[in-house]
Amino acid sequence: MKVLLLSPYNTASHHYWCHGLQQQFTNVDWTYLTLPGRFFSWRIRGNGLTWSIQERETLAKRYDLVLATSMTDLATLRGLCPALCTVPNVLYFHENQFAYPQTSLAHASVEPQMVSLYSALAADTLLFNSDYNRRTFLTGVEQLLARLPDHVPPGVTAILARKAQVLPVPIVTHSSGSKPLAPNLPMQIVWNHRWEYDKGP
Repeated sequence: MKVLLLSPYNTASHHYWCHGLQQQFTNVDWTYLTLPGRFFSWRIRGNGLTWSIQERETLAKRYDLVLATSMTDLATLRGLCPALCTVPNVLYFHENQFAYPQTSLAHASVEPQMVSLYSALAADTLLFNSDYNRRTFLTGVEQLLARLPDHVPPGVTAILARKAQVLPVPIVTHSSGSKPLAPNLPMQIVWNHRWEYDKGP
């Protein structure tokens, strides 16, 4: 099976997720495209443009599946690379732009939400790492569409809800050194959350 894995805002959590997939599914023939996790506004809007030109040959190859993180501008990428239009695709949401904490230091823009909306509409399957992210995405889409002035088609949220599922990131246990984990001892779980302004690190 040939899978095109896309991570255009490749910060630490996205990097670990992508590499974890590749290590877990060694029978898959992975093609992995990334871009650095910086210049957020440009990256979320420009990745389709960047890849469609710089990775034209790679994107024109035959794949059985496209697996993209939610930072991928999937609608633009499929429009600029027609070969991808017939390939089944999955959009995976580690978080969503409708529930991401706002800050007065950042320029408020509806663009990331619109990119997420168009990408979700272009995707065959939407996977969310939690039910919270699924619910807040769908609610956020509904609220955004309600603010738009006219010609908003009905049923957009319902279309997205029908292809939305929850697939949590798995927790993998490791032994320390050569000693296996003791079955009678409690497992210790560390949630390594985002270290950003809303967390007060």
